[in-house]
Amino acid sequence: MLTIGISGGSGSGKSTVVQELISRLPEKTVTVLPQDSFYWDNGHRSPEEKLAINFDHPDAIEWDLLITQLNELKERRSIKMPLYTYATCARSDKTLTVKPGKIIVVEGILILTEPRLRDLLDIKVFVDADADDRLMRIIRRDIEERGRTFDQGMRHYERFVKPMHLQFIEPSKRFADIIVPQGGKNVVAIDILASRIKQTI
Repeated sequence: MLTIGISGGSGSGKSTVVQELISRLPEKTVTVLPQDSFYWDNGHRSPEEKLAINFDHPDAIEWDLLITQLNELKERRSIKMPLYTYATCARSDKTLTVKPGKIIVVEGILILTEPRLRDLLDIKVFVDADADDRLMRIIRRDIEERGRTFDQGMRHYERFVKPMHLQFIEPSKRFADIIVPQGGKNVVAIDILASRIKQTI
């Protein structure tokens, strides 16, 4: 079993890299564990309090649960992964049954900031992208998927995303084994990574 961490700034193209990687690997061999499923449940908070949640700080993640469930997958046991919804800032009462595959991909902006998680990863990848490109993707996503207005998206970026990127996410790049510039557009880097994974498994 091979465990891969794919990190990078918000809007850098991590999810695209994950999907492109899966498409190059044997079918049904990859299990994805998204960091976003492990945000603390904030469904009880008021709308004003929810707007003030800092999703880009390491303290927003329930690391103990993520690490526990990753270890269970590594021991070839299925898990009941939580389901989190940004629109409500809450975890669902339902969970998703996730079965272990030959390859486990842990994906999220903060995964390389947590030492205990880094120690469980065989390959650590950082997806890099220009700040302007990331900003455009973030604003579009906030409007289309998270119900924010353009002004709310910009305020959120200035208050949380940019400073947290500089404080936590960008420095975590030094822990990466592989850096992928240009996100999902970097076909060469994705092909090389996929080939290396195939050799390993």
